[in-house]
This record gives sequence, structure tokens and C-alpha cells, in this order.
Amino acid sequence: MIRPVLTEVGIFLIPFAVYALFLVATRSGLMLQTSWPVHVIARLVLGSLLLVIVSFILLAHFSGAPPNSTYIPAHIENGKFIPGVEK
Repeated sequence: MIRPVLTEVGIFLIPFAVYALFLVATRSGLMLQTSWPVHVIARLVLGSLLLVIVSFILLAHFSGAPPNSTYIPAHIENGKFIPGVEK
């Protein structure tokens, strides 16, 4: 469960990292408070939320089992572990 959460956090941080790279490239002072005005942070947050929402939609659409598939849970046959499968 930690990997999907970290993936979404990483996607949320992408716009902030791109803006920080922009500040470094333009030599505008990455750590100066004037380089991070409230309206820029608000736009970065909105862009981040949009990216996270799109990633959730794509994850729901392109992952998981195909429609009408049957899940056979993990079980033991003749003393051997058989993992769960989609059929």
C-alpha cells in the first residue's frame, strides 16, 4: 500500500520540482521568499491536484482485471501454495 501512496505524492510534487528547476535555471534564488509568491504556490497546488486526479482516473481505467473476469483466490493443492489468478 505504501508504493501507490508514494507514487501519488511523487506525482503531486512534480510541478513544485519543475518550478524549482526553473528557478535554478534562471538563477532567481530558489530559497528566497520572493521567488515563491502565494499566487504561484496556489497555481502549483492546483496543477498538482489536477495531475493527481488524472493519475487516479488513468489508474482506474488501465489497471485491474478485465471486465467479467473471475478471481480464483490463493489456495493450497497437494501441500503446495497456488497464488490467486484472474480468469
